[in-house]
Amino acid sequence: MDARHAHVDSPVGPLLLVARDDALAGLYFQGYRYTPPPAAWGRRADVRTDRLLAQTRAELDEYFAGQRQDFDVPAATCGDDFQERVWARLRTIPYGGRITYGDIAAELGGKGLSQSVGQAVGRNPVSIVIPCHRVLGAGGRLTGFGGGLDRKQLLLDLEEPAEARAGRLF
Repeated sequence: MDARHAHVDSPVGPLLLVARDDALAGLYFQGYRYTPPPAAWGRRADVRTDRLLAQTRAELDEYFAGQRQDFDVPAATCGDDFQERVWARLRTIPYGGRITYGDIAAELGGKGLSQSVGQAVGRNPVSIVIPCHRVLGAGGRLTGFGGGLDRKQLLLDLEEPAEARAGRLF
């Protein structure tokens, strides 16, 4: 297995990219609680010459510039069955879309799973590309985000449709 990593700057602060073979296996915000230890990141790679990391950086740059709504970079996760079901559901949330933890829980077996859904969302190893920031608390409350609520709000604002922004007073 060819594990490697690189650090890139972004409008939400430094990001750690971790690749394994031909897939992005991690995209972590600085200070993210569940970032694996450095020994698991693999060798340091040059984001300019590593094809997968270069693609990831380019797609992130396009996303932050408002020029990309979906990611093409292959992403691979390695969770338990329930986490994988949650992460698969996150991948289907459209750009600018929102869903609650409770809604995902209901889809996956019942509202009683909301806390488990929240834990799985919080452990999403490929933030932004697998859009965990689009999951909100009951009533649309801004809650829980491994990258911090300020970053979550920035990502939600970035994806807000222009017509919705135009209708705001502030």
